[in-house]
Amino acid sequence: MSEFVRTLAAPSLRLSEVFRSIQGEGELAGTDSLFVRTIGCNLRCRWCDTPYTSHAPERGERVAVDDLAERILNEDCEHVVLTGGEPLLTPGVVPLTEALRAAGRHVTIETAGTVFRPVAADLISLSPKLSNSTPDGRWAARHEATRDAPAVVARLLSEFDYQLKFVVEGPGDLPEIERWLADHNVGRDAGRSRVFLMPQARTAAEYERLAPRVRALAEALGFRFGPRLHVARWGDRRGV
Repeated sequence: MSEFVRTLAAPSLRLSEVFRSIQGEGELAGTDSLFVRTIGCNLRCRWCDTPYTSHAPERGERVAVDDLAERILNEDCEHVVLTGGEPLLTPGVVPLTEALRAAGRHVTIETAGTVFRPVAADLISLSPKLSNSTPDGRWAARHEATRDAPAVVARLLSEFDYQLKFVVEGPGDLPEIERWLADHNVGRDAGRSRVFLMPQARTAAEYERLAPRVRALAEALGFRFGPRLHVARWGDRRGV
C-alpha cells in the first residue's frame, strides 16, 4: 500500500483551530483548557457564535488523528475540550478521545446532543437547542426537525457524566426548558444542579445586560447560572 493510500485510510478530521484558554461555561468554568474545534454542524442556530464552523464553514485543515493527538499531548494542559460546530459528526473523534483519555487527559465534549458516537469522555457538555435557536429562511424546517433527538440524548445521559446548558434570552424560554427536562426525564430534585442557564450574548455589553436577569431566573427555579466568562472578557473575539 502506498504512503498516499495509507494516509487517506487513517482516521482524520477537519480541524478549525486549536487554542488554549479558560473554560468559560458550566461546571469547569475558569479551568485552564485546550480547545480543539472541528468543522461541520448539522444545525443552523440563529445566534450561532461560530459561523465559520457552521453556516459559513471555512475549508479548515484535514488532520490525521494520530498527528492531532500528538499535537494536543505536547501541550502541558490536563483539560481538553472538543467543540465545534458539532464534534460528534466526525468518526475521527472516537480514536482521538481514546488516545487522550489513555494519556490521562480530562476530555469534555461540547455537543448539541443530536449525534451519538462511542467516545471516551469524562464530561458530556450537552447544550440542547430550544426554539429560540431556529433561524428564518430555508434552513428553518430542517433545523427544527433536527434540533432535538430524544434517543441520542437518552443514550448520552445514561452513558456519560453530563451537564446541561440552555441558552436563554428571557423568561419566555423557561416553560420550554421545563418541558424539555420533563420529556427527557432529567432535572428533578438534585438533578437540577446539572442544569445551567446561560445568557444568549455575543458581546461583552450584551452579556453585562443579560447576565443579572438570567442569574435571577436560574436561582428562582433551582437551576445554576451558567457564566460565559470568555464572552464577558473578550466578547466575540476568536481563538480565546
